[in-house]
Amino acid sequence: MAIGERIRFFRNLCGMTQKYLGQVVGFPEKTADIRMAQYESGSRTPKADLTNKLAEIFDISPQALSVPDIDSYIGLMHTLFTLEDRYGLTILKTENGVSMYADPRKGTDAAELSEMLAAWAEQSEKYHNGEINRDEYDKWRYNYPKYDETSGFVKVPSQNFSDAMVESFKDRLKDM
Repeated sequence: MAIGERIRFFRNLCGMTQKYLGQVVGFPEKTADIRMAQYESGSRTPKADLTNKLAEIFDISPQALSVPDIDSYIGLMHTLFTLEDRYGLTILKTENGVSMYADPRKGTDAAELSEMLAAWAEQSEKYHNGEINRDEYDKWRYNYPKYDETSGFVKVPSQNFSDAMVESFKDRLKDM
């Protein structure tokens, strides 16, 4: 799915008009809807700063906006082939159809993907069992890995925070 389609998806999910979203990101009122329509149609591609701002407005990870182009079945298949090559994604026929999984024995990348898929399966199971609602499930998915407590990912402090901490403790560091 192209980034424009993802912008439209999240804009609609949030119940926003193109004009409103355009104004929130800082476009003039006169052209806000036109600019957003250009991004959604794919005639313009947002730069990283705009992508980050849109993600912030939608309360999602910027990576949720820039997913691989899977607009066709052939494109989707090649994306899956790449996942097989890069991350050890494995496919097999089962009595229920076709299943895919990451075989952790196929290397470090496959083990990492397997762990991530297991975390996703856990959240999906919670959703389907009624332990969490759809909004909570979507919040987990669209902000991944921010709310994932099972994987090895940790949130790293921002550079500004790190600089502020160094600044506030620099006098103490001199005495060491």
